[in-house]
Amino acid sequence: MVRKTSIIKGERVQLPTKYGHFELIPFQEKISGLEHIVLIKGNISTKDNVLTRIHSSCATGDIFGSLKCDCGEQLIASMKLIEKEGQGIIVYLQQEGRGIGLMNKIKAYKLQEQGMDTLEANVHLGFAPDEREYEVGADILNALGVHKIKLLTNNPDKINKLEQSGIKIVERIPIIINSNEFNKDYLSTKETQMGHQLSENDT
Repeated sequence: MVRKTSIIKGERVQLPTKYGHFELIPFQEKISGLEHIVLIKGNISTKDNVLTRIHSSCATGDIFGSLKCDCGEQLIASMKLIEKEGQGIIVYLQQEGRGIGLMNKIKAYKLQEQGMDTLEANVHLGFAPDEREYEVGADILNALGVHKIKLLTNNPDKINKLEQSGIKIVERIPIIINSNEFNKDYLSTKETQMGHQLSENDT
């Protein structure tokens, strides 16, 4: 199933980074106006099984290097893996706080400081444990001519939702990040309650 596009494609420019040389294309959702970012390495438009990371925004981790999550480290690891592969895509979606937004994410952080885990905090605020959707990610991949991917993810829900949107996942490649004293409980919750693969021995 190929969905009717809901996005506007922006200009394509060069983006040299610390982790490799990429091209950048912005995309904008027609209805909401939300803007997303794609990084591309190599010629991917006619390729199957493209190494791909669908990454939800995390201002605290991606920008400030927060140790309370593994988001920023996953993004950097994905960029390095794609650079090494010589070809791939990072789709950076504006879905802060597993889709609840920055203000509510920080409220959830406050509840976690008071003893709740990351899922309990979201539910206490009236949200599902994970509010993210990936249809727009599928739209972006379709706009790029990519329909079969090797997905860099620990998250089984992301696989399911992308496949429901018509993207074929030919391989799931986990991104294993070592825990630290600040995120070990957070990662444990994701592994035991959300089914994330966080170690090489998981199946």
